[in-house]
Amino acid sequence: MFKKLLSLAVVCLTTSLLQAQTEDQVTKDKNQIAKSIFNPRYSRTSSNKGKFFFHWGYNFSSYAKSDIHFKGKGHDFILHDVKASDRPTKLSSTYINPSTITIPQFNFHVGYFIKDNYSISIGWDHMKYVVDIPQSVKITGNIDSEISEPGIPTGAMAGQYNGEMVLLVDSVLKFEHTDGYNFASVDIERYDDIWVSENGKRYLTMETGVGVGLLVPRTDVRLFGVGDNHYWNIAGYGAAAKVGLQYHFNKWLYLQTSMKAGWTDLNNIRTTGRNNIDKASQSITFLENYWVLGFRF
Repeated sequence: MFKKLLSLAVVCLTTSLLQAQTEDQVTKDKNQIAKSIFNPRYSRTSSNKGKFFFHWGYNFSSYAKSDIHFKGKGHDFILHDVKASDRPTKLSSTYINPSTITIPQFNFHVGYFIKDNYSISIGWDHMKYVVDIPQSVKITGNIDSEISEPGIPTGAMAGQYNGEMVLLVDSVLKFEHTDGYNFASVDIERYDDIWVSENGKRYLTMETGVGVGLLVPRTDVRLFGVGDNHYWNIAGYGAAAKVGLQYHFNKWLYLQTSMKAGWTDLNNIRTTGRNNIDKASQSITFLENYWVLGFRF
């Protein structure tokens, strides 16, 4: 009888201690939850500090007009205010087939919460940049009758230019960062809860952030019919700012949509394939909208 009472007492004491620890942990987590600028009525039940996250999704992008500077043996010219577009993949099984999910314009980020409302992450934004063909642009500089080495004939495009309009067609230029216009970045993000459910498990959060990184394009170029779909190379650097919304279904799953605006300087773009002879450079300003599914743990 005494042993049964002792066992019952131990069970009750253990249960009480576990309950007290759980309550203490909840209180501790709540105390670690940062104050939001939106001051929602309810608070989350746990802190983000010390957690990891990753997300995967897809994007659409638009680009400001850009000057492209081509330079090499027999040529040094600038195409001014060149228009370009992205190239989203049509909706199909490509987006869910594990062997093809990296073909569309995708986003991938992995991060860690250094505080409840601040994280640091690394990411890869796979965008695509395609110069619109045909289009008329201004041109300055010179083009010899043959460029590069071995020589590439330039035909009617040979000449000295000072702001004249020229028509870009396939026989003159193909210029695409389609595999892709890749922005590899390190970001810092801040989070502010907009709405929290009464039980504290579902919530809507605003994310803001800034990032810096490198541009690692795989550029497909044909200059007067000669070029290549080049391998990835570090072509420049860039910076971006973003703002978005995250809806958390529970403590580990969320859906996010964001807008990102960025500026990049690409000073080492491969063109004809004679990388020690010919190259191009340009600065690109972009606006990107992406949707991702994320996991937090």
